Amino acid sequence: QVQLVESGGGLVQPEGSLILSCAASADVFSRYTMGWYRQAPGKQRELVASLPIYLPITYADSVKGRFTISRDNAKNTVYLQMNALKPEDTAVYYCHALLHTGAEFWGQGTQVTVSS
Repeated sequence: QVQLVESGGGLVQPEGSLILSCAASADVFSRYTMGWYRQAPGKQRELVASLPIYLPITYADSVKGRFTISRDNAKNTVYLQMNALKPEDTAVYYCHALLHTGAEFWGQGTQVTVSS
């Protein structure tokens, strides 16, 4: 069982920045693809950024050039740096861990609100 705990959400003005953190309960980075998803009210959950083990990092088209996913293996933590935030980025952001077997785990989510 892997526990994922997100932090760093909050209220930010348009064009502002936030960094989300996801702390894992175990050394998952050597075995799991880590990612960030988000879900806005009334919409389906969507992939924001994916950090696979051997494949290239991928981003949703809507966040390319503005968001950056990264990880610190020593801290078992994955980050999502979000710049130039827009109101349409408002959502609950979830950390996700996926093993090649298909086993997956989710964090509890952290709210990001972009508003003036």
